Amino acid sequence: MANPVIPFVVAVDGPAGSGKSSVSKEVARRLGFGFLDTGAAYRALAWHADASGVDTDDAASVISTLDGFDVRVGTDPTGYAVHVGDVDVTMAIRDPAISAIVSRVARVPEVRRHLIEVFRGLMAAERRPGIVVEGRDITTVVAPDAPVRILLTASEEVRIARRSAELVGDQALAAGEQLHRRDAADSKVVDFMTAAEGVTTVDSTELDFDQTVEAVVGVIRAAQPEAVR
Repeated sequence: MANPVIPFVVAVDGPAGSGKSSVSKEVARRLGFGFLDTGAAYRALAWHADASGVDTDDAASVISTLDGFDVRVGTDPTGYAVHVGDVDVTMAIRDPAISAIVSRVARVPEVRRHLIEVFRGLMAAERRPGIVVEGRDITTVVAPDAPVRILLTASEEVRIARRSAELVGDQALAAGEQLHRRDAADSKVVDFMTAAEGVTTVDSTELDFDQTVEAVVGVIRAAQPEAVR
């Protein structure tokens, strides 16, 4: 079933380390739009499954955690929060231990179907004039009818360098291996390196952060100038 595009939706896909989260958040802030980090919901489910003590390698066990999984992902680009029930997990879901298992839960088809409906509900409920939605398979599955669909990518070397800069110590040294593993795991679920028909590719390999933000805003303005102040 096609997703009703209300309000104005900007769908952004991209691989790990492409900058899609930070860029999407800044684009939303500049345009006065909401911002939805769909990966945060998958991370929240990984946190919930881990906290529940289930085997995240077992699909049936992961599916069982969907019952009663009350996730709330904020859409304020200036300071969003993620809650599972009454627990604020905004920082906990960024723990390397959660990063290591998130692909295990995300690859389960029932999980993806469940969370896609959560995302569509959040998009439809957004009170700002638009919302930037970023993650994986956003342009093809979550919001295939979005008026603006973008694949934000960069070379592997640049993505590894950016991911390393976000980390410290041993984590930074392991960034390359982690990114390889994440790409390999995610590629079994979605094609996140090839733009689907009608999707605009923004390659940020040679761009800094501000230039990348401007490039994305430029795509939005070109597609629907009346939607952007």
